[in-house]
Amino acid sequence: MDPNPRQLELLDEVRRARSLSVEALAERFGVALQTVRRDVRLLAEAGLLARFHGGVRLPSSTTENIAYRQRQALNDDAKRCIARTVAQAVPNGSSLLINIGTTTEAIARELLGHKGLRVITNNLNVAAILSDNPDCELIVAGGVVRARDRGIVGEATVDFIQQFKVDIGLIGISGIEADGTLRDFDYREVKVARAIIEHSRQIWLAADHSKFNRPAMVELGRLDQVDNMFTDLPPPEPFPALLAEAGVNLTLCAP
Repeated sequence: MDPNPRQLELLDEVRRARSLSVEALAERFGVALQTVRRDVRLLAEAGLLARFHGGVRLPSSTTENIAYRQRQALNDDAKRCIARTVAQAVPNGSSLLINIGTTTEAIARELLGHKGLRVITNNLNVAAILSDNPDCELIVAGGVVRARDRGIVGEATVDFIQQFKVDIGLIGISGIEADGTLRDFDYREVKVARAIIEHSRQIWLAADHSKFNRPAMVELGRLDQVDNMFTDLPPPEPFPALLAEAGVNLTLCAP
C-alpha cells in the first residue's frame, strides 16, 4: 500500500507509544472509530502494524524487514528532507561508500549535481541514480544481488570494499536500540555495512525518526562509531544523552 498522510501519522503515533487503543487514535486524529479501524486494517494487512483486541501495536518481528516497496513510501518526506541536508554537507571532490537503503537512495538523487565525486556502492538503485551524474566516477561492488531491493551482499562484496579507504561512509540502518546499538535484519548486509564503517574516514548515519527504538536481529555497530547523524526530528529519550556521550554530531534536517 501507499499510506496517506493520516496513516503515516498514525504509524508514527504507534511507534512512539508502542501500542494504542483504537479509541485513543480516533480521539487523536478527530475521526470516527470506523475510519481508524479501516486505517488499522489496511496497515496491518501491509505488515506495518499488528492488531489486538481493541488496539494496535508495532509488529513484533525482529527477524524480517518490511517489503522494499513499502519502505520506499514510508516517511518519504522525511527521507527527502534528510537527503537534501546530507547532500549539502558532502563536499565536491569527495570519495564515498554508500550502502543499501531507501534513505541512501534519496541521498543519491540529491548528489546528482555534485562535481568530482567517486562513489563506491553495493546498491544497484544508488548506482542507477548516480549514473546520470556525468561528473561522478561510479564503482559498483561485486557479489550476490538481492532481487527484492537490488542490494549486493556476500563475502565477495566485503572483499571488494576492503580495497578502499574513502572520505565518507554513508549508511542507512533499520533500527537504533536504546542501548546504542545499530541494527539490521540481514547478517550478509550487516557484514558489508561493517566493512564500510571500517574503510571510511568518517561515518555519516542517515536515519529518520521511525528508526529510534526499532528492534532488529543483527547488530551492525554502535553509536560511538558514528561521526555525524542526520535525522528529521529530535530523538526521543534516552537518545540525546547516548548521542552526546558517543560524541555524535546530530543534524536535524530543515523542512
